[in-house]
Amino acid sequence: MRIEVRLAGRGGQGLILAGIILAEGVGVYEGKYVVQTQNYGPEARGGSSRSDVIIADEEIYFPHCRQVSVLACLSQESYNDYYDSLEEGGVILLDEFYVREFTRSPAPIVLPFSQISRKELGRELFANVITLGTISRILSTRYDLCRLESLAEALARRVPGDYLAQNLRALEIGYNLIEKI
Repeated sequence: MRIEVRLAGRGGQGLILAGIILAEGVGVYEGKYVVQTQNYGPEARGGSSRSDVIIADEEIYFPHCRQVSVLACLSQESYNDYYDSLEEGGVILLDEFYVREFTRSPAPIVLPFSQISRKELGRELFANVITLGTISRILSTRYDLCRLESLAEALARRVPGDYLAQNLRALEIGYNLIEKI
């Protein structure tokens, strides 16, 4: 098994942190082999940002994404740049506020990550973790890995105490955004 997850958007959206939490959750708490890589533009905020997580049952010798299993895009630019990296049968998640132009094939799952974050948690800051919760639902349903509890443990290790309760709530919101697919 080799599963590739790519979270892409703009700097400042917290997608690199989300990738690190995903890698730790699956690697440390579920015993899978993982590699997490990141790429971002020179801008402190607003430039392109990407976090790739590869999950496998055995050692990973090629630590770069070839065919992305789950692609989450939180900006139009990231969708335009990475749409072609999706494997056949892969899942693509789009933030409906930031990605407005997209092809219908394969059919994306378009969700209001940033809007839900603002409405439910008061700030857009938690859209990354809401997205991560949705990715957890997809991975747990399709591949029987990435349990919500594993990500909650990783969150507790990475997120400051002041924000932990809101992040745990964001994770749960994201997980419940979609039915099993």
